[in-house]
Amino acid sequence: MNILFIKNMVCNRCIIVVQNEMKKLGLKLENIKLGEVTLEKELSSSEKDALESALVPLGFQVIDDKKGRIIEQIKNVIIDLVHYKDNDTKANLSDILSKKLNHDYNYLSNLFSEVESTTIEKYFIAQKVEKVKELLVYDELSLSEIAYRLNYSSVAYLSNQFKKVTGLTPSYFKQIKEEKRKPLDKV
Repeated sequence: MNILFIKNMVCNRCIIVVQNEMKKLGLKLENIKLGEVTLEKELSSSEKDALESALVPLGFQVIDDKKGRIIEQIKNVIIDLVHYKDNDTKANLSDILSKKLNHDYNYLSNLFSEVESTTIEKYFIAQKVEKVKELLVYDELSLSEIAYRLNYSSVAYLSNQFKKVTGLTPSYFKQIKEEKRKPLDKV
């Protein structure tokens, strides 16, 4: 088996797009999840070139270097946690990342900061703010329900963090809804 790490796979639609491209190329998959594809066999160099040629125009990229793979795994764990889990865990982000990636959190944190020029915590907050924006636009949940769903200790804490990042209060954002949400791979 061969595992490929794919940059910018941030949602279920991304998984479908990558899966379809790989099927078009006749590549057999064992498993596919955010940022990671497990193939039945290792790719030849011509298969790898064909895959990269198919994926790059769609905004994806095969990651060859170890640091890049770890960064993408960190991002995918955070995206999954914020956007696809509904208050499933009360564990610390540092514990979750260390456990899922089998690395010391200090190593992960330093590597992320070095490569991304921001901290894991700031990236995590940015993802949470994007999720808050999404939930505010849907207008199905109250602010206190959103705070609970995203593990904020209080509505006030959510509001303060939201304003710090966007410059707007959640209620004002909800009124204007003009500020466009960022794609997850651009956060």
